[in-house]
Amino acid sequence: MPQFGKDSLARLSTCHPDLQKLFNEVIKHYDCTVIEGYRSDADQLKAYNAGKSKIQSGGMHNQKPSLAIDVTPWPIDWNDKNRFYHFAGRVQGIAQMLNIKIRWGGDWDSDNDLKDQNFYDLPHFELAND
Repeated sequence: MPQFGKDSLARLSTCHPDLQKLFNEVIKHYDCTVIEGYRSDADQLKAYNAGKSKIQSGGMHNQKPSLAIDVTPWPIDWNDKNRFYHFAGRVQGIAQMLNIKIRWGGDWDSDNDLKDQNFYDLPHFELAND
């Protein structure tokens, strides 16, 4: 069974308990790695300047505990978009089973139309507040 390494566990520990619960279940079914949980304001600005975020500051990653997490299938292949879509479906299914409401960066409006997005952040998952 897959398990998180120490770096992934450290990053996951910066996240909201619901995200920890979700991804501690996800890892039992799908090998993945946590890229980022909490993000400082300086790191948020770097992500924005690099085009990896649409928010300069005050985002879901900037809360303590973090309300957002970036997770990728392992091993990482940034060019395999289908794998990210497959992984997101698994994460969303597990979240639904655990009654944890999330939003994914590949379907921001959560309408299941993956072609109507104007910004894709495929590793990004956040708690939904609706």
